[in-house]
Amino acid sequence: MSALRRFAIASLATATVGALVPAVAVSAPPPEARKPQPISTLQQATQAIKGMSLEDKIGQMFVLFAYGPDANQPDARNTALYGVATPAEVVAKYHPGGWIYFNARDNVQNPTQLATYSNQLQTAAVKQGLHLPLTIATDQEQGVVVRIGPPATQFGGNMAHGATRNTADARTAAGITGRELKAMGIREDYAPVADVNVNALNPVIGVRSFSSDPKLVSDMVVAQVQGYQNDAGIAATAKHFPGHGDTVDDSHTALPTINHTREQWETIDAPSFKAAIKAGIDSIMTAHIVVPSLDPSGDPATLSKPILTGVLRGELGFKGLIVTDALEMAAVRAKYGDAEVAVRAIEAGADQVLLPPAPDVQFKAVLDAVKSGRISERRIDESLLRILLMKIKNGVLFQPFVDPAKIATTVGTPASLATAQKIVDKSITLVKNNNSTLPLSKTPRNILVTGWGVSTTQSLANSLTARGATTTVAQTGAAPTDAAIADAVTKAQANDVTVVLTQKAWDTKVTDKLAKQQKLVKDLLATGKTVIVVAVRDPYDIAYFDDAPTYLATYGYAAVSMESLAKVLYGEIAPTGKLPVDIPVAGQPQTPLYPFGYGLSW
Repeated sequence: MSALRRFAIASLATATVGALVPAVAVSAPPPEARKPQPISTLQQATQAIKGMSLEDKIGQMFVLFAYGPDANQPDARNTALYGVATPAEVVAKYHPGGWIYFNARDNVQNPTQLATYSNQLQTAAVKQGLHLPLTIATDQEQGVVVRIGPPATQFGGNMAHGATRNTADARTAAGITGRELKAMGIREDYAPVADVNVNALNPVIGVRSFSSDPKLVSDMVVAQVQGYQNDAGIAATAKHFPGHGDTVDDSHTALPTINHTREQWETIDAPSFKAAIKAGIDSIMTAHIVVPSLDPSGDPATLSKPILTGVLRGELGFKGLIVTDALEMAAVRAKYGDAEVAVRAIEAGADQVLLPPAPDVQFKAVLDAVKSGRISERRIDESLLRILLMKIKNGVLFQPFVDPAKIATTVGTPASLATAQKIVDKSITLVKNNNSTLPLSKTPRNILVTGWGVSTTQSLANSLTARGATTTVAQTGAAPTDAAIADAVTKAQANDVTVVLTQKAWDTKVTDKLAKQQKLVKDLLATGKTVIVVAVRDPYDIAYFDDAPTYLATYGYAAVSMESLAKVLYGEIAPTGKLPVDIPVAGQPQTPLYPFGYGLSW
């Protein structure tokens, strides 16, 4: 039996662990993964860590991905990135401690496929000398950031929860999401977002945040930590420390600076992370942002020892695992270059580096830093212990494999879908209803559904059709052309009611494109016909066409949110959501147009 296998069993501390790994069709788990023996001394755990090679230890600090939906399927993109063709070969080469799935990188087809893929990856991991399974993760925040769509259960997202003020529902949603992920072999969700969105022009957080109110964000974060960890038994990850809620730059493409004073940080950004830590959060993700009041060096938090070791570890007392945000993002790469970034993140206090864009270069850089004495091996061992403890807590060391046959009874069940619908029903917020347009009567009518979102406009049309409307869909996109706008106007004139969906129509940083959504709405209003404007992402859009007499916010654009919207439009349910943020006057960020807590009903 390997030293790490003994370490795993030692840390669980007691009686014999039986054959916990189910046989699955994809591959038979190795015998040592099925029949661990009891062992329970701290000395043996210490010896296990000491028995690992330096290369194996460093491998555990990397969280990687690969292209394709099958661990044994070659892909030229993997060869270009890693020098090997299949995901299984990537695992064999690096012995990574973590793995992440992306729908945009061809990983995700359906839940059963993901369960099989997870088993393939774990088979590759336990075949290695370490016999150490991966912690497989993904970003299933719900709402606008999901990696696994239907038939997995979809919810409205964080700001939709904030609009309900219902922490019990937020916990329930996290529990359902977590159990579904676990059934697919995913043991960590990079959620919840703990950022407090106090900037209406924030291009990267927005509705991913629960609210602009630190207390509401804190309460919701705690509820979701409990849902993921206590109810579902997977790791939760609060992000993005020390707080990404007040920026006008997207850290995927630029390095944002947040100029909160220390006092502002303490009152706005810190409370939600403190609450997560108190609730026992397993992991916290760093932000690629500069916060001069916490570290005047100009380094992003991901590379800042004063922030990660000084503030997060020292002041806040966090003892769990620190994982970086993706190192492939532009914000963290520019100042020092790829090789140096991984080393500096570990020096700063990070335990795992996520998505290194030059894996060979960065792995070697960390290895050389330890061999040269720049980073002590003891420092590596500290991170390794946290990584292993999280694997033990979530059971992946003993049950790395899942049964794909059980997906149908766990993922997207009728009960979960019904629960999700009831939760989202509570979130729809009616901001304006000046002409008492809503609720619509049951009278048959012709309705045009236009604006943003191919699937979103069609989902709403389907829900309206089910209620007796004759619907026409004219999807115009995020940057409608003049021809598309003219076509929508013509169709609006031929229909009784128009519902126009907007998505970040406030974003005037790219005036030539997204401001065209504002023109679409204004031209539709000019027809004199009944027009209902619905923001299906950030609720701030109304500031740019406040002459719209009827305006609602859904905070999300999945089919579940469109069904809730249809229920409100037809008066089947009353709108009960309350704004979880201020909507400021356009160009006047400190002047509320509609304040936090505002919301109409009937």
